[in-house]
Amino acid sequence: MGVKIEKIEFYLPSDKLTNEDLKKEFVDFDLNKVENKIGIKSRHIANKETSLDLAYNSSLKVLKSTKDKNIDFILYCTQTPDYILPTSACILQDKLNLKTNIGALDFNLGCSGYVYGLALCKGLIDTGIAKRILLVTTDTYTKYIHKQDKGNRSIFGDGSTASILSYCDKNNIKEFQLNTDGSGYDKLIIKNGGSKYSLDENSALKMYGDNNYYNDNCLYMQGPDIFNFTIKNIPKLINDVLDKNKMNMDEIDYFIFHQANKFMLKYLMKKIKIPKEKFHLNLTETANTVSSTIPIAIKQAFDDNKIKIGDNVLLAGFGVGLSWGGTIITV
Repeated sequence: MGVKIEKIEFYLPSDKLTNEDLKKEFVDFDLNKVENKIGIKSRHIANKETSLDLAYNSSLKVLKSTKDKNIDFILYCTQTPDYILPTSACILQDKLNLKTNIGALDFNLGCSGYVYGLALCKGLIDTGIAKRILLVTTDTYTKYIHKQDKGNRSIFGDGSTASILSYCDKNNIKEFQLNTDGSGYDKLIIKNGGSKYSLDENSALKMYGDNNYYNDNCLYMQGPDIFNFTIKNIPKLINDVLDKNKMNMDEIDYFIFHQANKFMLKYLMKKIKIPKEKFHLNLTETANTVSSTIPIAIKQAFDDNKIKIGDNVLLAGFGVGLSWGGTIITV
């Protein structure tokens, strides 16, 4: 028994925030640093759309691209749901006019979300619970970034992807290595707004890094600690994924990592000794779309003929949680 990714489509909001736009707001904004070091020129912003709106549009695209419209499970990955409850996946089932005898659930993960989603899909299909799954990733982080936080505003963008996964007689999604270290939960966090700390209209403005400002109602990221966590754990993750699948580096045709930023990705590429032509690096126009970066990258790489049917592609996601995981897919 096996599982395959049939189709991937993505949807990005029409509104954009360019580096030139940010320069108008922040006179000390370093255009060269963001474009050359971070690797981002613009990002899509969901000003009027919600995460569910984005999810609906990406799902429509993927369903229109396939003849078989039958779906028997929805997995919906987001950290920015429209409502605390109910489950967004349930609402999406109704908006897409899908049948009611299907499963639907949300799961809360960020940059490792697509890899974890593939693992959940594989489990559901391998056990016969589902035959054809709609896996959605969608986030609108920009709604939670303080207007004076030029650092995070330059890094994150909004977007959604929809993938269809189904039974296959070949093992096209191979073994997984999944990891968690909750001791770093506060390295990337929105502190207020849950059941522990309510939103605070008078939340104090705080400064971090290079004159970036936020309050506890907004997203906070301890960038240096996230970087150190990544360079410490991802090289080992790659080795663990290869070992689990009894494969070596030469058997991997292409590597797609979470598209966090150019500097981090180039560091990992050199440290792990991945040939440049086998390594995906493309976040110039999309920025960091959290759980959607990996499926966007798969779609980009396939459309650009960087990967083709039959290729082995190693995927690695890492970030908020702290959470990281990897697997190998055969295209």
